[in-house]
Amino acid sequence: MNKINDKTLKDLEFYTVLNHIAARCNTEQGKENALQIVPLRSKELIVIHLGQTSEYVSSFSNENRIPNHGFDAINQELKLLKIENATIEISGFRKIGNICSTVNTLKKFLKKFKEYYPLLFQASEDVELNIEIPAQIDAVIDRFGEIKDNASDNLRIIRSEINGLKGKINQSFSRALTMYQASDFLDEIRESVVDNRRVLAVKAMNRKKVKGAVMGTSKTGSIVYIEPEAALQFSRQLNNLEFEEREEIQRILRVLTAHITPFIPELSIYQDFLAHIDITAAKAKYAMEMDAVLPEFSENNELYLRDAYHPLLYLTNKRKKEKTYPQTIGLHDENRIIVISGPNAGGKSITLKTLGILQVMLQSGLLIPVHERSKVCLFSRILTDIGDNQSIENHLSTYSYRLKNMNYFLRKCDDKTLFLIDEFGTGSDPELGGALAEIFLEVFYERGSYGVITTHYSNLKLLANELPHATNANMLFDSKTLEPTYQLALGQAGSSFTFEVAQKNGIPYSLINRAKKKIESGKVRFDATIAKLQKERSSMVKTGTKLREEETKARSEAQRLEELNTKVKSKLENYQELYDSSQRMIYLGNKLNDAALKYFQDKKKRPLVSELLRIVETENSKRKKKSSQQVKIEKAKKVEVEKEVIQKVEVIREEKKKEKKIKAVVEKNKPKPIFRLGDRVRMIDGKAVGSIDKLEKNKAVVNYGMFTTNVSINQLELVEAKKKK
Repeated sequence: MNKINDKTLKDLEFYTVLNHIAARCNTEQGKENALQIVPLRSKELIVIHLGQTSEYVSSFSNENRIPNHGFDAINQELKLLKIENATIEISGFRKIGNICSTVNTLKKFLKKFKEYYPLLFQASEDVELNIEIPAQIDAVIDRFGEIKDNASDNLRIIRSEINGLKGKINQSFSRALTMYQASDFLDEIRESVVDNRRVLAVKAMNRKKVKGAVMGTSKTGSIVYIEPEAALQFSRQLNNLEFEEREEIQRILRVLTAHITPFIPELSIYQDFLAHIDITAAKAKYAMEMDAVLPEFSENNELYLRDAYHPLLYLTNKRKKEKTYPQTIGLHDENRIIVISGPNAGGKSITLKTLGILQVMLQSGLLIPVHERSKVCLFSRILTDIGDNQSIENHLSTYSYRLKNMNYFLRKCDDKTLFLIDEFGTGSDPELGGALAEIFLEVFYERGSYGVITTHYSNLKLLANELPHATNANMLFDSKTLEPTYQLALGQAGSSFTFEVAQKNGIPYSLINRAKKKIESGKVRFDATIAKLQKERSSMVKTGTKLREEETKARSEAQRLEELNTKVKSKLENYQELYDSSQRMIYLGNKLNDAALKYFQDKKKRPLVSELLRIVETENSKRKKKSSQQVKIEKAKKVEVEKEVIQKVEVIREEKKKEKKIKAVVEKNKPKPIFRLGDRVRMIDGKAVGSIDKLEKNKAVVNYGMFTTNVSINQLELVEAKKKK
C-alpha cells in the first residue's frame, strides 16, 4: 500500500511531526527509531499500530498504568557478541540484564491486564520470556556493578588473600607510623596516600633516616612520601594478587559473554520491542496533547474529517494561547474532488495541508486530532504539489517544476490516489495555464482519483460545477469586515474579493474603477455575483449557528423538565404509599374499635380474643415474611418519608401564610380603581373579561356577552378603561 514518496512527506511537514514524536521518547533508541517512521504498508499493520497507541492513551486515565519501559541501547554489546572471544564490560552486562528484566516485567503486566490492552499484549506474546540471562548476570555482578566474591572459587580465594594482606599492611604501617612519629621524623600531616598506597609524610631533612621506598614529594619539596620497608614487601605481594584478581575477573566476564552469545537474536528482539513500546508511548503523549482519537474506518472509499485540526498549527497556537479553527471536509464516491477558491489568507492552503498531514499520520499509525465520529479510508498513493518549489540547481522555473510534477501525477494517478494541489495552474499566463490545468483536472477525474485543489481560476470553478462527482468550496469571509472566518463551506465557489479587499486596504476608488474597465464586464458581474452569494451564505451560516445554539438550550431545558417530572412522579408514588398505609391503619382501627365496643357491651373475652386473632391472621396473610433487617429498613424508610411529608407540608403552610400576608398588604396599599360604564373588567380570581353595563353604590352589573352578573366592585379589577371619544 505504501507508495507515498519523500517529496509528499516534506511538503506536508511530516518530518516535523516525527521530531515532535522523537522529543517525547524516553530512550535514545526510541528517538532514533521515531525519526525513521514511514507510512505502513498494509491496513492490518495500520489498524494494529493505531490500536496500540489508543490502548496506551487509555492507560493515562486508569489505575493500571503501564510500567516503565526505559532502557540503555545495547547495539555496541550486540556487535561484540558476534566477535569470537570478545569480552563485554560490566556496564554492558548491566544494560543487558536491565533490558531482560524490563521486558519480563512488561510481559507479566500485559498478561495480567490483557483485557485492557489486548493489542499490546499480543505484541508482547511475540517476545519470549527469558529469565536465564538475568539469572546468569545476577550470579556474577551485584546491584552496585561490582563482580561478586563468589563469582568463582578462585576469585573468592584471591580476594580472601588480598583482604589478609591489606590487614598486614595496615598493621605494619601503623607500627612504623608510631615509631617514626615518636622520633619526630614526620610532618604534621603524618601520612598520605600515593597510587592507592598509604605512605609516611617524612620531613625532607629526615628522609635518609626512614627505611622504605620513596613514592614522591610535595610541591614545595619539604615533605617526602615514603612507603615503610615493613609494608613494602606486603605491597609487592598485594600487587601480584590484584593482577591475578583482574585476570580472573576478565576470565569470568569472558565465560559470561560466551554464555550470552547464543541469545543474540532474542536480545535484538527485546531491544526492538522496548523501542516500539517507547515510540507507542511517545505517540500516546502526542495524541493526548492534541486530543487526538482513533476515528472509524470506512468500508467504502469515504473520508469524512469532522472538526479536524492541523497538528503543528494546533500545538503552536496552544502554546501561544491562541484559537485554532477546525475544518470539516469529506470525500466520497459522489464527491471525489473539491475545488477550494476564495481570497488569499483565508485558510485554503491550511485546509489542504490539514487533510494531507492527517492522512499521512493515520497511515503511519498516529492518532489524529479530529472529532470521534469522523470516518477515514486509506489511499495507496498520496501526491502533493504545494509551495513554490523553484529549482535553482536544475535551472527550473516555478512553472517548469510544476509541469514536471504534473507529468508525474498523470503517470501515477488512479482510483486509489489522493492528490493535493495548492494554487493549481499558477506560474504561467492565466488563460493558457488555466486551460492546461483544466485538462489535467479532467484526467484526474476520469481516472477516479480523489483530491483537493485550491485555485483562483474561474474556468476550474466552472468545471467543478459541471462535473457530477466534483464540487466547489470556499473559505467563508465576514460580509462586513471582509475578515476570514477560517471555515470551509462546500457547494459554492468563492470570490477572490479582489476589488473589495483593495478598497479595504486604502486603494483609491478611482483607480479601482479604472481597473474594472480594463477587464470584461461579464467577468466583473460574475465575480460580483459570487461575492454576493458568498456574503449571503456567510449570513445564513451565522443564522444557522444561532438556531443551533437555541436548539441546544431548548434541549437542555426539556431535559431539566423531564428530570423534574421524574422527581415529582417519585414523590407522588411515595405519598400514595403513605396514603394507602394510613387508610389501612384507619380500617384496622375501626375494626378494633368495633371489637372493643362489643366487649364493652357484653364483657365476653372469648369472642374478643377470637376477633382479634382473626384480624391479625387476616393482616398477616397479606404480608410476605420479611427478615428483621428488612423490617427495620422499611420502618426507617417509612419514618423518613413521613418526616419529609411533614416538612413539605410545613413549608407549604409557611409559604401560603407569607403569600396571604403579602397579598393583604398589597391589597391594602393598592389604590382602588374608579370604574365607569363601559370599562372592561374581570373578577380578581377569574379569567373571563366583561364590560360594566350598570353601577349602583358598591355594586356593578358586568356583561359577559352570554350572561350578566351582579358583583361587588371590591371583587373586580380593571382590564381596560373605556376610551374617551
